[in-house]
Amino acid sequence: MVVSTSPFLPRPGLAQRPARMGLPALALLLAAGLLPTQAYPPARSFQLDYEDDCFRKDGAPFRYISGSIHYARVPRPAWRDRLLKMYMSGLSAVQVYIPWNYHEPLPGVYDFAGDRDVEAFLDLTAELGLLVILRPGPYICAEWEMGGLPAWLLWKPDIVLRSSHPAYLAAVDSWLHVLLPKIKPRLYQHGGNIISVQVENEYGSYYACDYEYLRHLLGSFRALLGTEVLLFTTDGTQVWELRCGTLQGLYATIDFGPGTPMEEEEEEERGWEGPGSVNSEYYTGWLDYWGEAHASTSSARVAQGLEDMLELGASVNMYMFHGGTNFAYWSGADFKDQYKPVTTSYDYDAPLSEAGDPTEKLFAIRTVISKFQPLPVGPMPPATPKYAYGRVVLQKHADLLDVLDVLCPSGPIQSQFPLTFEAIKQAHGFVLYRTRLPRDVLDPTTLGAPPHSVCDRGYVMLQQEYQGTLERDGQTMLRVMGREGDTLDVLLENMGRISFGANISDFKGLLGNLSLDSSPLSNWLIYPLAIDTAIQQGWPHAALPKSSSRGRAGPAFYTGTFETPGIAWDTFVKFPGWTKGQLWINGFNLGRYWPPRGPQQTLFVPGSVLHVGRPNNITVLELEGAPPTPFLLFLDQPLFNRTLTATE
Repeated sequence: MVVSTSPFLPRPGLAQRPARMGLPALALLLAAGLLPTQAYPPARSFQLDYEDDCFRKDGAPFRYISGSIHYARVPRPAWRDRLLKMYMSGLSAVQVYIPWNYHEPLPGVYDFAGDRDVEAFLDLTAELGLLVILRPGPYICAEWEMGGLPAWLLWKPDIVLRSSHPAYLAAVDSWLHVLLPKIKPRLYQHGGNIISVQVENEYGSYYACDYEYLRHLLGSFRALLGTEVLLFTTDGTQVWELRCGTLQGLYATIDFGPGTPMEEEEEEERGWEGPGSVNSEYYTGWLDYWGEAHASTSSARVAQGLEDMLELGASVNMYMFHGGTNFAYWSGADFKDQYKPVTTSYDYDAPLSEAGDPTEKLFAIRTVISKFQPLPVGPMPPATPKYAYGRVVLQKHADLLDVLDVLCPSGPIQSQFPLTFEAIKQAHGFVLYRTRLPRDVLDPTTLGAPPHSVCDRGYVMLQQEYQGTLERDGQTMLRVMGREGDTLDVLLENMGRISFGANISDFKGLLGNLSLDSSPLSNWLIYPLAIDTAIQQGWPHAALPKSSSRGRAGPAFYTGTFETPGIAWDTFVKFPGWTKGQLWINGFNLGRYWPPRGPQQTLFVPGSVLHVGRPNNITVLELEGAPPTPFLLFLDQPLFNRTLTATE
């Protein structure tokens, strides 16, 4: 047996290697007529050959070239288009995350319908001839809200996520017993196209380093998926990451972008060298954070790094090949010295743009792939049509404070002190906190919050007049004036839970009490707002506007309509003069906009959410201040990362 020092291969003796009959012996039995040939068709298998340090698919050496796509970031009508373009790029496989919180919004309540129909997505990959590398978590990171873990796990404030804590393991086991039986029939060994399954994700980067947890997961995956499926882990290239992220019986892979670790002095020691090596996340670009420059990576650099790895005989998955969009509230956040929320766009500067269009980078990658394996016959599908629907004027419907009866029909929760989102069992969106001034405040007085206790942004109104914004790692105090008994409202926005590192127990809302000139406020009314539910039920377009709400700054709803010219094409919407908020079209939550903070200036609107032959209803929740003449501008291209189409 060849012994490798590679972190990608378990050390000798660690892996359970099933005994198998050699091919020559099997051939002799068949030739002697001792085995009926029709009763024993060739077995489908995907295995790791330790002697030859390579994958074997149905017995033959195999190397995959893969790309990541997240079905949760792509509207279902676009799945086929994106997957077909990936296939025509020369990929043999796609890598797919399954976000737990996308499918189990409440404990024991499951949603696998519509855009969440992961089985339909997997079946489509098989139909198009793509193999699948599946990453079902339970934690996935992916810059997704809370790394894919459900927020309801935090209903138990002392829970230790991603560990052998009993409450966490019980929830994980319940989820896996629902999910993995859907996966098992689609494994390659059972006639499907899933060749390998990841256990957890980048666990070596997590502080807990709980081997009991990894062993528990390994046991669950084996019990529910069988002993034949190839299970693997993925971690960074550092020794400390591999130490806590790998486990006996799990095949270890790593991730890195162009230029590393192949240029590092430690490369020989790490042994990243041959056919058994896997880069599970070769970064084609990078994500964007609100308030930072748009990230990009050159096509030439990405293509060269890919060619270098393929020259070594390695298997590679490109992360991302198509990034897509963080619709609704699904964008996560990072914490690097401060809280860094991720933009709505997950374009990632990927080979397929956010709108699914082939880019210069895609064709550079396709050229590299053609040097190592034949490309599919036929042309690359073109970019999807885009349409500039132009200017759409909106009107103010109501201040948010005037429609609490619609947004919170069950009424407020009373509490002496503020409660978190988790304490009132609200996962996403917005919660309003209301109290009254306990005394006259005739001179400007400090209204403040303890550090890091406003999670993540608080929009402050006194007597319905907008005072300003409190922010998690920014402004934490305002100067206010008022009379005893005046109503103080603070609208709290969850901008996305942290998805990576030790801070994924990221509670939202007011985590500490507000104080007026150092005196804590009390007697709060807390309104969990069900804005999406109201909009999906037809509000506000089916209701009369509030006539008294004109001209006031602060959180307010705006409405308008537009029609498509006979066909519904993809488009991009710009927010001239708007500040920050949320956009819905026909009840579909397209995500957050924040043009003053940037870099993203437009939101992607898939044509599949638009109506043909009837008005398209627009609803905007502007949180700070709309322009004097509110309108949106629909364009045929994004502004901050213009779609780069190319032809061969």
